[in-house]
Amino acid sequence: MFVQRRNRNLVQAAFTTLALIYHQTVHTLRQTHANAVIGILITMMQSVLMVAGFMAMYWVMGVKRSPIRGDFLLFIMSGIFMFMAFNGAMAKVSGAGKSTNQMMKHGPLNTAIAMSGAALAALYTNVLSALVLIAIYHMLINPIEIENWRGALAMLVLAWFSGSALGLVFLSIRTWFPVPGQMISQVFGRANMVASGKMFAANNLPNFMLAMFDWNPLFHIIDQTRGFVFVNYTPHNSSLSYPIYVTLALLMIGLMAEFVTRNSASLSWGAGR
Repeated sequence: MFVQRRNRNLVQAAFTTLALIYHQTVHTLRQTHANAVIGILITMMQSVLMVAGFMAMYWVMGVKRSPIRGDFLLFIMSGIFMFMAFNGAMAKVSGAGKSTNQMMKHGPLNTAIAMSGAALAALYTNVLSALVLIAIYHMLINPIEIENWRGALAMLVLAWFSGSALGLVFLSIRTWFPVPGQMISQVFGRANMVASGKMFAANNLPNFMLAMFDWNPLFHIIDQTRGFVFVNYTPHNSSLSYPIYVTLALLMIGLMAEFVTRNSASLSWGAGR
């Protein structure tokens, strides 16, 4: 995997890079468990436990039906799956190989390959777990109908892409400031439990509360997802273009920060730690 060789042309270089990304993706998938299938099941159980926890919270609060006319559990899952994709990608990418990692000194492996492998591993586990859980619910519990499944799937990919871009920014911060950077990423991930707006419909929020959430791209993604999932819901307080522009901005900032970090990296940074 780490044998250095001179590529004869761009095609061979592309295939070498793709092969490295594939192996890095598999390596990342098996970090949770030696068996990749068990790792995916763990992700599925995390989603199930989160859905069950929100169901229990709603029942304790006396809320027994969806704020949107439609399946109550589908309303919850539409928020949970976006949240898991966003936070999962952010955590994977922000914890990917740093410029000062010893593995980065081997042959063609670099931070771009490590970050790509981490992001693809997060996409694979979250999309697969969401599809399997929806299929199980549809076949065994209650048949559901999604108004526009292509749009909903696109929102899941956008949530993953947005989380990956933010994780790239946190990765650069964690390279320069390991402990504060890790704390910031963890605090942001916990804050998204509420700030993502997955517990309520954006159309039902008053204006003074809307200002507390509309800065978050995940809030817009979740609300737009519900517009694709439910035939009776049309988002009025969210935008599809906002998370796209924010994601592209975060990606550019993260790439520039990673470039500066990679050129300034030194193994002596961690000598005193």
